[in-house]
Amino acid sequence: MKIENERREIEEKRLEEQEMVEEMIAIYCKKKHRTKGELCPQCQELLTYARERASKCPFMETKTFCSACPVHCYRKDMRDKIKEVMKFSGPRMLLRRPRMAIRHMMVTIESKRNNKK
Repeated sequence: MKIENERREIEEKRLEEQEMVEEMIAIYCKKKHRTKGELCPQCQELLTYARERASKCPFMETKTFCSACPVHCYRKDMRDKIKEVMKFSGPRMLLRRPRMAIRHMMVTIESKRNNKK
């Protein structure tokens, strides 16, 4: 039962992270690429890649978000793209999904503080 609960918690974290990334990419694509409803091919490729990386993450049990992870599993080109998306969309998340954005900021700050110790 305990193992099943742990798996469920890990899967919930994975889904939460994917939802955050999906929302950020959607904001970016809509504003930068002027799309409506669907992602452009480039942003869809980035989202597919991000989902794939999250689905294979061996650190999901202990990590917070990818931005706070000590191991960067994204290819350099994709890491650069996701950083650009996050830099652009992060502040806009406060207006679109404030609860999600504030939680993300709190977890990231706490994680970075713990990594310094």
